[in-house]
Amino acid sequence: MQYAALGLDVGRKRIGVAGCDRLGISVHGITTITRKSWDEDMAILRSLIIERDIDTLVIGLPYNMDGSLGHQAKHVQKFAHSVTKQLGMILEFVDERLTSYEAEEMMRSQGISTRHNKEMIDRKAAALILQQWLALKRQSAT
Repeated sequence: MQYAALGLDVGRKRIGVAGCDRLGISVHGITTITRKSWDEDMAILRSLIIERDIDTLVIGLPYNMDGSLGHQAKHVQKFAHSVTKQLGMILEFVDERLTSYEAEEMMRSQGISTRHNKEMIDRKAAALILQQWLALKRQSAT
């Protein structure tokens, strides 16, 4: 199976972006987009999509701990539907509860400060989102 996907951790200030190899084995953070305007954000995403020949955006949906969709999740859904419509992409959502926390814990365990590394946290969270999606795809293929 071939994968052409980007994982996105969408926040109000930044969007963490992660990619994978075509076999879905290796996942890595690519960049963090500091949000400026819709048009600028779309231009950056479009260039990444073209450069990496992407057809699917995997976006983390921040459910509340009780499984409900809160304000931020609805904001992310609106953003996701607008992006995929404008860029002509396939959209997949993944439950992203605790991915930022998990990313911070991974960094701490590697001796990396999380205090001034918000961009790295966002990239790592995006990578966790994409890894989770790939694991679900592999499970459903068996």
